Amino acid sequence: MRTQSQLAMEEADVIIFLMDGRSGLTVADREVAAMLRKVKKPVFYVINKVDGDKVEALATEFYELGIDTYYPVSAAHNHGVGDLMDAVTRAFPKNMVAEEEDELTKIAVVGRPNVGKSSLVNRLLGFERSVANPVAGTTRDSVDTLFTCNKKRYLLIDTAGIRRKGKVSLKIETYSVVDALRSIERADVVLIVINAEEGVTEQDTKIAGYAYEAGRSCLFVVNKWDTVTKDNASMGKFVEKIRMDFKYLAFAPIVFVSAKSGQRTGKIMAEIDALMEQYTKRVSTADLNNVFKEAVESHHAPLATGRRVKFYYATQVAIKPPSFVVFTNQPEGIHFSYERYLTNKFREAFGFSGTPLKLMFRGREKMKK
Repeated sequence: MRTQSQLAMEEADVIIFLMDGRSGLTVADREVAAMLRKVKKPVFYVINKVDGDKVEALATEFYELGIDTYYPVSAAHNHGVGDLMDAVTRAFPKNMVAEEEDELTKIAVVGRPNVGKSSLVNRLLGFERSVANPVAGTTRDSVDTLFTCNKKRYLLIDTAGIRRKGKVSLKIETYSVVDALRSIERADVVLIVINAEEGVTEQDTKIAGYAYEAGRSCLFVVNKWDTVTKDNASMGKFVEKIRMDFKYLAFAPIVFVSAKSGQRTGKIMAEIDALMEQYTKRVSTADLNNVFKEAVESHHAPLATGRRVKFYYATQVAIKPPSFVVFTNQPEGIHFSYERYLTNKFREAFGFSGTPLKLMFRGREKMKK
């Protein structure tokens, strides 16, 4: 914990050192206080669970640390918290501004408990940001970490595991599921971590389904690959299994790694960069319609309610994911197979090999709106 405390101090703009007023001053408190004396940042020494006169008297022992100002609070009863937060807010750097998230690549690491997410996060960051524990589900909360790699900025969202609904009996585990889904919603790229020892499970497909439905760019990370018995065809068989079970994510790349040893983990950041480039790509209307016209002329759409389908033009309307509107006389009558055909044509023509695409059909009356 000492190493993690030092890392937290280095990352922070303002530090809150929380101590327990009921337990009294501990050896660990003294050690952390000694570390904080060397920090040239605003530090707020907070004594929690200070509820009554006896506890307030007990809190006086904390003054032996030699600190001038303490903030006695009761988080349970919300006593003193407002004054503390006012003081903390005033200590924020004058030039502190909200992060421009559009300049970041936001990465969510999701998967079932004990697939090695925390170990993978630590490997990507290069230091022990999350404490890995062999007991499934022990890293329960999302932890956001800003980091830089090759002069690019990233926000890594490390989530707790998603368990099968039948096993989610504790409120804290229910929170873990919600937390992971929120992380997916916030992310640009989702790393779907699969345990190579256990193979693809039903819960893996559900997790991937959440990411797909959210329109996120996805990367399958098969972890613990160094622990399984393999032959020359093992990787190919595993890829085939993933493609079979995740047909809706046929475009998502796959990497086989060992977070513990670092095997192939260097490929992950390169894949993330490639996915993000596609996820934010814009195509000019002229180039898009050249491909669109050729696709329509090469393969006509099936009749819709007995009428011939006419297409007018297509345009890109958004990124993250790349989204396109196609104007037609039959917006409700386009068969899903033809939608897939057009999507694949756009994917091939413009290098969208690894990102989801969204295709929408609109009537001619909306062309001028």
